[in-house]
Formats: sequence, C-alpha cells, structure tokens
Amino acid sequence: MLELLTPAGNLKKLKCALHFGADAVYIGGKDFSLRAYADNFGDEDICEGIAYAHERGKKVYVAVNIFAHDADIAPAADFFRFLQAVHTDAAIISDLGLISLCREVAPELAIHVSTQANTLNSRTVQLYKSMGAKRIVLARELSLSEAKAMHDACPDIEFEAFCHGAMCVSYSGRCLMSSYFTGRSANRGECVQPCRWSYKLVEEQRPDEPLSIEEDARGTYILNSKDMRLLSRIPSLAEAGICSLKVEGRMKSEFYIATVASAYREAIDEYLSLGYISREAALNAKLERVSHRPYTEGFLFGAPLDSISYDSTRTREKEIYVATVLSYSEGIATVEMRNRFKTGDTINILSPSPADGKRFVLGEISDPADGSVTDDAKLVQHIYSFACPYPLLEGDLLTRDAE
Repeated sequence: MLELLTPAGNLKKLKCALHFGADAVYIGGKDFSLRAYADNFGDEDICEGIAYAHERGKKVYVAVNIFAHDADIAPAADFFRFLQAVHTDAAIISDLGLISLCREVAPELAIHVSTQANTLNSRTVQLYKSMGAKRIVLARELSLSEAKAMHDACPDIEFEAFCHGAMCVSYSGRCLMSSYFTGRSANRGECVQPCRWSYKLVEEQRPDEPLSIEEDARGTYILNSKDMRLLSRIPSLAEAGICSLKVEGRMKSEFYIATVASAYREAIDEYLSLGYISREAALNAKLERVSHRPYTEGFLFGAPLDSISYDSTRTREKEIYVATVLSYSEGIATVEMRNRFKTGDTINILSPSPADGKRFVLGEISDPADGSVTDDAKLVQHIYSFACPYPLLEGDLLTRDAE
C-alpha cells in the first residue's frame, strides 16, 4: 500500500480530495495547527469529516503541530482526548511536550511526528518510536538515499514524505521572519510568507538609496523557493521505504486539490500495477494546469542548486473552475456555479471516472428551480442544469480554459 495523503482546509475540500483519489487527508482544528489562516475545522466538522472518510474506507489525520507554550497544554490535552473519542486516525505533532502529553491523555490516538520536528537521522527516529510515534514525516532536507538509509535502519516505523507543493526557504519551515517583520509567528500557524517578498539592500550611510539585490540579472526574490513536484519519482520514493506521499496545501483551492490528487492517484495506481508510470508525461502536463511556481525536486538528490524562484509571480491557472457537479441523470448535469460560464463555452471535465479530460460545448442553461432558461450563468453558487454528453459523478469539477 502506498498512501496518497492530501490537504483539506475545510469540509468541502476534504470531500473533494477523497472523491479524486486521496487515501487520507490531513486537516487542522481551530487551534494548534500551523495554518491559522485556512478555514480549518470546528469540532462538529471534524466529526463529520471523519465519519465521511471512514464510510469510504479513508483516513483523517489532524495537525496539532504548533510549538506549544505552557498556556497551550491544558487545552491541547482536551483536544487530544476529543480526537481519540471521535476515532481520528492520527495526530500530527511536532512538539516533544505535546507528543508526551498525547501519549498520556489519549493513549489510543496514533502519533505522526510532523515535518516541523526536522527528523534527519535514525537515532531521532528511534527516540520518537520509544515515545510511541507510529510514523515520521521526514524533513524536506533529506535526500532519497538518506531516507532509504533511515528506513533500512528503522524498518518497524512508517515514513511519510512530501511529494508536491510549496517549499519553505527555512529549515523545515521553522522560520522567524514572519514573527520578526509582522509579529505573526510561523511556528504558531500565522506565517505571512515574507520569503515571497521582494527585498532591496540599504547601505547604512545612504538609507534613502535602496539598491536592488540582483541574482544573475533575473530578479530580487532571493528567498522565494520553487514548488516541489516528485510525480516522476514515485517508484524511487516507494523503493526507499516511503509509505505515504504527502501533498502540501491546506489553503489551496478545490480545483488545485482535485487536479493534483487525480494526477498522483493515477501515477500511484500505474506504478503499483505496472511497476512504472506509463503516462508520466501526460500526468506532469496535468500538474502544469494549476497555479504554481517553477517546479523542483528539492533535496531529493542532495543539496539543490536550482531551488530559488527569481520571480514573485506564480503561473496562472490554465483553467477556471466554473462548477461542481451535484447530480447527473439522463444526460442532464445539475451543478453548483463557482465562476461564470456561458452558452457556447467549451467545458472541461475533471473526474476520477472515464469522463476525465473530456470536453463539450455548453448549450442551453436552465434553472431547475423554476425552469427558466439563460445563456449566462453568473449567479454565484446558484444551481444550474444543462445537457452533457458524458456521464458525470457527484463531486466532479467542471472548468473552462482561462482566457
């Protein structure tokens, strides 16, 4: 089993990720998570999300990965007890004190050691195992050979590794820049990503004459990392003992999650059935359709020489997410509108079914509530119906090409 683990910033994204092939999702509660600006999950949403996932044979891991202060201990203990009571599949923890606390107050709750813990050697793995950890989320700074050596030295613990998404210029995300510049701590989930900002050099005697910092004349974004993409390396990661491939992005859109999850799902399935990825080029091309910085393989083969993106911009999404499919019957799709679409638009289908990648020209658009007809679906989150020549599934996404 090679697990595909994707992010879910809210309940809709959780359902989207599972629909498009994730074996498990990781989420954050309202507190104790390093994505304070994601929608995140209240207790009721956590219960609903876990029930929804378990009904489908999927798993939910909850991030409790802040670096805790004394004031966090008592409420964190209550949260661990709650997570155990609602059958959470694992808590993702970075703080040693919280790991000890979780084992004490929620002994049946599995512990995954967060990448924020910077696990880089097998002795550290053995220490976490002795504290009751089931899985280690490896530091992004490890090479493939180092990861394999750690697995060989510690074969009785699970290893998880990031395979796709944004990377942090700081050591496994343990960064002080956001706190220094804005008072918002990255280590408590409030990072404002100052590494993506443009910087200029100021000489002490000439404070009013800032100088550009140039790097090969390509720009000044010297702290801005490229995005990770390891789809082509799935066989190597699996052979190195990685049991779970993790996608970054609890603040990313449903379209992003659906596209990335579907590409990696197909790649993993091909590798497991064939021993290789037969559609590697097509699946990597699919990953080009979402907004991203230039891709890199990071530290996989040693210290990266090409990990900095010398531009603040990301590529624009090549498709605009226009609707989520609610139902399909007798050739008619009923959808919830997300972005404007019109009669005559060419619509793309994103689906885990054979309809994936199919395109059709949109005809008459109707309102199922009153039977009225329009050629312009412009009411946000309104329900519309129209004919579609391909069978669709509830939860499929529809897009149109970006202009």
